[in-house]
Amino acid sequence: MYRMMTGKELNNLREKLVQELRRGALVLAVLSQLEEAKYGYSLMNDLSEQGLEIEQGTLYPLLRRLEADGILDSEWNTEGSRPRRYYVINQLGRQLLKELNGEWHTLAANLDRMLSDG
Repeated sequence: MYRMMTGKELNNLREKLVQELRRGALVLAVLSQLEEAKYGYSLMNDLSEQGLEIEQGTLYPLLRRLEADGILDSEWNTEGSRPRRYYVINQLGRQLLKELNGEWHTLAANLDRMLSDG
């Protein structure tokens, strides 16, 4: 038997599910923008300008994880007013991005079909 959710509970559930949907998409978005080396704040602004908001608390751990996974390289630049770590996709990352892009398109096409049929 189901109980009725309050508006607040429903909103919290919706937010949780949206976060889950966005998680994988953020990896693709970040990888797609790092053909040229960028530091985190610059990347965050670039993504925002393209309609994909990402918070620092999400972006920086993601960048560190992708680097630890071996698909991003990073380098400190200390020439400016403050040191910045620049990230760039490497060859393995490009290969993985290409494969993930194909998976994304297949998944999106299947979901579009299922959702329009329903």
